[in-house]
Order: sequence, then structure tokens, then C-alpha cells
Amino acid sequence: MKSIFRLVFLMALAVPLSLWAQDDPRLTVSTKKQVMVGERFQVVFEANADGKNFQAPSFDGFTVLGGPFTSSSSSFSMVNGSMSHSVKVTYTFALQAYKEGTFNVGSASLTVKGNKISSEPFDIKVVPDDGSHSAPSGGGSSSQGQSQQNTSDPQVSGKDLFLRVVPSKKSVYVGDQVVLTYKLYTKVPVSSVSISKMPAYAGFWTKDISDNSGTLRQSSEYVNGIEYTTAEIQKIIIVPQRSGSLSIDPMVMECIAQVRTESNNSRSMDPFEAFFNDPFFNRNIVNVKKELTSQTLSLDVKNMPVAGKPDAFAGAVGNYKFTSSIDKSELSTNEAVTITLTVSGTGNIELLQMPQPVFPPDFEVYDPKISMTTDVTAQGITGTKKAEFLAIPRRAGKFSIPAVEFSYFNPNSESYQTLLSEPYELTVRKGKDTGDEGGGVFASNQEDIKYLGSDIRHIMGGDAKLKPVQTSFFASATYFVLLLALLLAFIILLIALKQREQLSQDTAANRNRKADKVARGRLKSAYNYLKSKDQEKFYVEMSQALWGYIADKLGIERSKLSMETVSETMKEKSVPDELTRQFVDTLNSCEFARFAPGSAEAKMEDLYQRGIEVISKAEKVL
Repeated sequence: MKSIFRLVFLMALAVPLSLWAQDDPRLTVSTKKQVMVGERFQVVFEANADGKNFQAPSFDGFTVLGGPFTSSSSSFSMVNGSMSHSVKVTYTFALQAYKEGTFNVGSASLTVKGNKISSEPFDIKVVPDDGSHSAPSGGGSSSQGQSQQNTSDPQVSGKDLFLRVVPSKKSVYVGDQVVLTYKLYTKVPVSSVSISKMPAYAGFWTKDISDNSGTLRQSSEYVNGIEYTTAEIQKIIIVPQRSGSLSIDPMVMECIAQVRTESNNSRSMDPFEAFFNDPFFNRNIVNVKKELTSQTLSLDVKNMPVAGKPDAFAGAVGNYKFTSSIDKSELSTNEAVTITLTVSGTGNIELLQMPQPVFPPDFEVYDPKISMTTDVTAQGITGTKKAEFLAIPRRAGKFSIPAVEFSYFNPNSESYQTLLSEPYELTVRKGKDTGDEGGGVFASNQEDIKYLGSDIRHIMGGDAKLKPVQTSFFASATYFVLLLALLLAFIILLIALKQREQLSQDTAANRNRKADKVARGRLKSAYNYLKSKDQEKFYVEMSQALWGYIADKLGIERSKLSMETVSETMKEKSVPDELTRQFVDTLNSCEFARFAPGSAEAKMEDLYQRGIEVISKAEKVL
């Protein structure tokens, strides 16, 4: 019994030591180097340590069918009394090639114990399909490849997923509004949708009234006895501007359908495989890219009837109310009065022209102030349009402003309607002059009108500056002086542009000239990371500031940068040895500071100050 306890005790002591036997964390990738167009394959990233924040590459040039699918395993082993621990975590992606070419896949990254590790980038060559692969092929182990071959190729038919445009009406009058609803009908899950082509709507005024909250409004709908889940993709109000049979081109949309696949296990004799391949447990999902096109829509647009059209009709179509108001009925001369006309209802309210009241000739009338509020309903756009007409009487007396007519066409009753405002009677008293010359304006409620002055001015007195009629600017001395000055300015501008063009073509000179500015920008970013105590990003910015500055200033190619190259080039440029040594020491300190013991904040502050000092000294010398 004591020996058993001793063995357990020794194993408990050995387990923490196993951490020292782990390999350095690394992230590797395995996949095919060459695939065919249409072929499906796998890309597997494998890490030998547990991590977090896995970042996958973009996979440009391929369709991502699924992933990442994560799996992990862990094992312990003891050899000659030494225990080791191994971990394997895999991230698997299912891809499909859809065009020829050679595509570069960037690095994946993973954070392990605060350090980021990355895989190597790689190339995949996509060649034309020779017809040799009838089933999807995997990029992993042979067992995975067998499973993929037993998986049926998913398909999404036009009955499972389609796009349709639904108009609120198909026969309308010119100026009447129609609500177009683009709806997605589906029987399969959809992960993403995007509109790739919008109709042109030639001959229509349009307004997008879609819900831009980021969520699609879903509901259920039966089509030919089959229940579909529907989603409103876009909602647009269109107003025809001419009559005839007008067509609207289809909308084209791309979406990703998620199709569940089931493995074909008819030949398998393994009862466990048959159990887990049951549809209840099978969760194999394949993303299928589908392009959808709505139907071409044709609308019958009719002209409004000529019979019974009022003279006051100006194109308003819908169902409206018309009201008017006046701010005062008694006022003095040179005082402002405002008449407000308001049209409210449902229709093409954004396009309608407001009627105008007829003021007496003794009134000075200003352009109206137009304001509008609209809302969207199931019937289309509804709202209120208001016009404020300001006028100023210049003579005292009693005046009449007749009623204003507003006519519109009601498409529901297919008839014209005419509404009248109230007539107004105004009493204008003689006002007081605002100055010696008279003609001032009192307008307490209007900011646009300050002072008009008088109509008749005094004859100008005093000595007038006169010149002979024969005097001409053309061919005078001043004319030739200005002409010569313009010519010289043109020549100077031409020379400056030529020099600027030469400087812009000199890449080395541009880099040399902008080296200090670029370095100071890097130092500013490093200072921000210093304040936020982000060591990793701080050291990256400091390193790029130092290396980038010396490379641009000395004209060294980035691929040839090294401590020796910097030292030799600074010596060739007659840079003092002390400055060269300081610059190289600062570069070395930047590379090793993150691993040196001591206060991290103190090291970062010291390195930042040294970087500013050495770049400033180098700028003065170079």
C-alpha cells in the first residue's frame, strides 16, 4: 500500500515538470498545392498548444464552404522517468475553387500565453477541370477523404430558394405611387444575402423606404400550396413620370444557402457509424453560393383624363387636404404679413407644386419658405407640405386677398378634386418713417428683411473725379505692365512645375526628404502605445521608426538592412563614430528591450527618449 502512495506522489510531482518538456508553440498548415476548378478541398491549421483568438486568412479566390471546424487532443507520456505532454489543436476549413490561377493564402495567427504565433503563407494553383473528379475531395487524412466521397453533392433548386418583386398595383396613372417589395422565398437556411445589381427604374421617380436597421423582416407565406419563409430584401416607392407600358429590369442578388448533407453509409457494417450518421445526429452543413434574379416587371401607366381637368391642376396625384392661415389682419405700412398654405395627405407630396396666393400690386412679395415632413406607410408616402408667403404693404388702405385653389387627381375615384382656402381682408394703416429718408421696414418676425431704404436718393455733391472719355485701358502703359507680369508669372509657374515633376520621379530623394516626417509619425504612435502600456505594439512602432528612418535617409533598400550595413553606410556619409554607435545601440536596445528584466514602463520610456534623441542628432548631421 505504501508503494502505491509513493508512486502516486512521484507522479503528482512529475506532472508540473511536464510543462518543461513541451515544444515551442507553433502553427502549421497542410493542404493540397494544386486543385481543379470546382474541386472541394480542406485547409487544416494545426497548433501544438492551446491558444485563443484564432485569426484565419481571407482565402481570396476561393469559396469558403464551412469552417473553422475545431478539434483538439492531449496526451501524456513517460520515458525513463521523464514525463512529456503534447497538445494538438486543429482548425479545418472546407474550400471550393471557382476560377483558374495561382492564389496566395496569407498567414493564420493564434495567441498562446500572450504571444502571437503565425503559420507560413502558401500558394494554391487552380487548374482547369479535366473531369477526373466526380466527387468532392478533401485535403486532410484518408479517412476524411473517404467521408467526403460518400457525401452527396448538395444542390439548391429554384423551388427551394427564389427572389420575387411584388408591386402594390400593376395599373397606375402618371404621378401615382407604387410600392415595390423585393422578397426572398426560401425553404433552406440562408446565412448571408447581398444585392449585386439594382434595376435602373428608367422613367420613374424613386425613393428607397427599406428598413435600414440591419435585420430582415421575416414571415411565412404559401406559394402553390408550399410554405416558405419570406424576408423583405428591399422596399422602394416608384412614381411613373410618363405613360405607356414601362418595364423594370430584374434585381440580381447573391446569397449563401446552408444545406445539410448526409453521408452514404449503406455499405458500412459499423453499427456506431450507422448510429451517428442518423439525420438526427448529422450536422454536416455545406454553404452553397446561389445567384437569384427577380422577374421582369411591367406596369401599365395611364395618362390622367383630359375631361374635367381644372385650370389650377399642377400634377398633384393622391388624396389630400388643403388649409390656409394668416398671422394678422391689421397692420401698418412696411410691416410684414405671412400667409401659410398647407397640403397634407398621401401621394406624390415630394413632387407637388404649392399654389400661390394673389397679393395686391401695392404689396412687395418674397419667395416662399417651403417645409415638408413625410412618413412611410403601407400605402406609400404620406406627409405635410407647407409654404409660407411673406408680403409687405407699401400703401395704406383696405385690401382683399382672394381664395387660393388647389387641385389634385384622386386615382381611387379616378376624378379631379379642387379645394379652396379662406379669402382674407387686410386693413393697412399708415406707418411711421424709420429714418430721415423714410422707407424703413418693420418686420419683427422675419430675419431675412432688415432695411430697404428709400426709392429716391439725393444728387451726389462735392468734387467728382472725372476722366476724359478717350482714355482707354487697352494699349496703355498699365495694360502692358500687367501683360508682362502675367507672362513672367506663367514662366515661373512652368519652371516650378517642371522641378516638382523631377523631384517626384526621384524616389530616393523623396524618401530622404520625408524620412524625418515619417519617423516622427511612428514615434507619435509609439508614444500612444507607451501611455496605454501596450508593450508589443510600442516596440513594433519604435523598431519601424528607427529602421525606416535610417533606410530612407541613407537610401538603403529594406531587403539589405542590417546592423553592419547601417554602420558602413553611416561611415561612408562621414557620420561621427559616436552618433553611429548611439544609433546602432538604440536599434539593438529596441530589439532586446522586451525580453530584458526590469520595469517594462521604465524601459519603454527610456527607449522612447533615446529614439527621439538619436533621430534628432542624425537629422542635423545628415
